[in-house]
Amino acid sequence: MNVYLTALGCKLNQAEVDDLARRFAHEGHRVVADPAGADWAVVNTCAVTHVAARKSRQLLRQLRRAQPDLRIAVIGCYGETDPTQAAALAGVECVVPNAAKDEVVARVLARMDGADDATAAEPSAPAATHATAGGRTRTFIKIQDGCDNVCTYCVVRLARGAQRSRPPEDVLADVAARVAEGYREVVLTGVHIGAYGRDSAPGAPLPPERGWSLARLVGEVLKSAPPARLRLSSIEPWDLTPDLLALWDDPRLCRHIHLPLQSGCDATLRRMARRYTAAQYRELVVAIRDRIPDVALTTDVIVGFPGETEAEFRQSSALIEELAFSRLHVFRYSPRPGTAAASARDPVAPSVAQARGRALACLGRESALRYHRRLIGREVTVLFEASREGREGRTWSGLTDTYVRVTAPSADDLHNTLRRVRCEGADASGVWGRIVDEADAGGRP
Repeated sequence: MNVYLTALGCKLNQAEVDDLARRFAHEGHRVVADPAGADWAVVNTCAVTHVAARKSRQLLRQLRRAQPDLRIAVIGCYGETDPTQAAALAGVECVVPNAAKDEVVARVLARMDGADDATAAEPSAPAATHATAGGRTRTFIKIQDGCDNVCTYCVVRLARGAQRSRPPEDVLADVAARVAEGYREVVLTGVHIGAYGRDSAPGAPLPPERGWSLARLVGEVLKSAPPARLRLSSIEPWDLTPDLLALWDDPRLCRHIHLPLQSGCDATLRRMARRYTAAQYRELVVAIRDRIPDVALTTDVIVGFPGETEAEFRQSSALIEELAFSRLHVFRYSPRPGTAAASARDPVAPSVAQARGRALACLGRESALRYHRRLIGREVTVLFEASREGREGRTWSGLTDTYVRVTAPSADDLHNTLRRVRCEGADASGVWGRIVDEADAGGRP
């Protein structure tokens, strides 16, 4: 059969979809890029905000309208937090809880054969795919799942469960396999990757006494299964230890750190149950920039959190402006069922939260523009991903290791190649320039 796979939300969802693609291929089925030609769709949903949950529902409805015979399997956090609502949508054949994601392929095949889910076979082994022309150049590898933090706004820990790490030998084998398939960049991802090795879930595969940590895992990846580039997804501020920070001496580790802030005000951070103060976060940013030249720091910020006064918002905005992030992700607070903040009695008016969100979004664009303008006149290494034809010819687009989008003209096929580019201009979305070498390049600017 033809299977269409898609994910909303985080990189972890994309990593899980990548794994499912391999498992379906291993069973002899075709993974297709167009849902119109699919027999089944598997949708990895998101519920981190009410907007994400709404987008999940909208996508499920759109898929069914586009292909009336499509059968849909819902996985992910929206399916976990509201399975009854998800199951009631047209075309949805099954809703698979997060704890059973390894059984998705078996459950779909059981439905296809007319059997009950209880008869599903053992999870299949992943099959190889290749980063061929037209495919992605980056691959996402899940290293852990779940979270033991108690941030008062977050529903993900409720949907994903307790912290549990994948065995390091499995992670290393996955990295080696993806590098052999041709991927030039590997992204290690999870719900809380900084907790790798600190397992708490009953029956978790990695007991704490084995002595693994994120720093040790990253070091082993760089030593035993090295990709051209290794990128880490979001890291909580309290997890960026000196031994982890020291690994950025290796030029293959991308100089991009996503370090969630959420708020720059201590009072708001306490209500969020975050484990740092604004001053501690500032000190960490200084240490990172001292250790990693030209590092790109990106972050998440929540506006309109219950109790956020105008003074608190101004304090948060001032810190954000001071720290000059290269990219800022702004979220308006969304009460999620089951979280502590959902029952707070002092909500911020939606109009006020919207205005604060617009102000920070504007600040984020200005900060990104300043970061990008610093690159004008310099040479950067770009992993090219895709091209488009225009009136002036073919233009290629790709990313630097600092996660800056770069475009450059070329008539050659640059897909999945590393090239040096001299930057000539910039805006808030990225930079553009000219390719200055013809050979595959590596290393840092």
